[in-house]
Amino acid sequence: MSEMKSSRQKHVAVLAFPFASHPLPLFNLMSKLASSNCRTRSALPNNVKLYSVDDGIPECHVGVENGQEEAGLFIKAVPRNFKDGIDVAATETGKKLTCLVTDAFLSFSVGKMAEEMSVPWVSFWVPAPYAFQLIFTWIKDQSLESIPGLSALCIGDLPKKALPRDQSQLDFSPFSAMIRSMGVLLHKASAVVMISFQEINPVLLINDMRLKFQNFLYVGFLSLPVPLPPPTVEDKTGCLSWLANKKASVAYISFGTLAAIPGNELEALAEALHVINTSSGVPFLWSLKDNFKSYLPDGFLERTRNQGKVVPWAPQGQVLAHGSIGVHVAHGGHNSVCESILGGVPMICRPVCADHYMNARMVEQGWGIGVRVEAGLITRSGMLKSLATVFHHENGQKMRDAIGGLKEAVLKAAGLSGSAAKDFNTLLRLIA
Repeated sequence: MSEMKSSRQKHVAVLAFPFASHPLPLFNLMSKLASSNCRTRSALPNNVKLYSVDDGIPECHVGVENGQEEAGLFIKAVPRNFKDGIDVAATETGKKLTCLVTDAFLSFSVGKMAEEMSVPWVSFWVPAPYAFQLIFTWIKDQSLESIPGLSALCIGDLPKKALPRDQSQLDFSPFSAMIRSMGVLLHKASAVVMISFQEINPVLLINDMRLKFQNFLYVGFLSLPVPLPPPTVEDKTGCLSWLANKKASVAYISFGTLAAIPGNELEALAEALHVINTSSGVPFLWSLKDNFKSYLPDGFLERTRNQGKVVPWAPQGQVLAHGSIGVHVAHGGHNSVCESILGGVPMICRPVCADHYMNARMVEQGWGIGVRVEAGLITRSGMLKSLATVFHHENGQKMRDAIGGLKEAVLKAAGLSGSAAKDFNTLLRLIA
């Protein structure tokens, strides 16, 4: 938990949902808000102090890789532990809390707390705005199959483990109960903040959400610099120098740090890359951890070494900002989609979990800036078809035009007089 103070003695408590990609954008928002009220240039503004909120996980606990058990323990423990942290902060500083800023997932705990304290509550949503709309609408009316005005999205794209279709099953999952509480309580928030730009979201969605909430604000891509940084002189991976002599024809592949693609699909992807490289001269840059290389076909690295590069990590923002990238093959995570938009690079999505399915459908049917893999799985023939669509077919040019338009809209919205700055100032006035 963090707490921030301004010269006018405002005292704001900030709490993230400490899993996956949730903490970073909220930390960046907190730092930006705090810096707006002080003159410090340090990494952490001097009016921000960190406090511990126990996560409820026993010291000797051995969890599983996906973190679901740990998240469940945190959800059970956070109401009491966040209140304890707030009490400590108020006692140490001698100042009562004047506002709560938290991840929307924590509505079940914070909504009542803010009401009892008689302070504003700002709720922060990390995934895409259309995912928020889809979940919020499903909780209110589970008979719907799609969202009015957002026909590109389907209720079936909601993650079934988090939001089972049978209402009676909700009580058996801490995460499901948490999401359900969010849908019921969030209208009480003083503001709901999206880490996106209103210009790239459907007008019907924007208007509908602003009718339902007191303040529905779009403050930009807080996890990413806008615009993406240009290539730097330092190039530890060798990716940028390798891209230097390539035209806008390189396939860049990265499935993020958490999404796990089955080995047989990685093998099929490698085979497709080899075929299209041999037949059409399409080079590739693949960010692939060393422990997954065993799934590659025998001799693949040797056969493709002149026109392909496989690295354990790549500076994704700089890679996508490089003019040589022609397509981004990814899992469809929100950050990956945002980076592709900022780079103006069409996508091929193989969704894995969480909001990936919603994002991938929006990429293909909502914005028209990419395609999903056939039947949701990577096959050699299916990937070849997707690559050919992006690189060689008329639809590929339409995707490039569409994502170029989104990129231009984002850069304009991110300016000093853009819509994101205006919404940020609204948030700042509310908090400070």
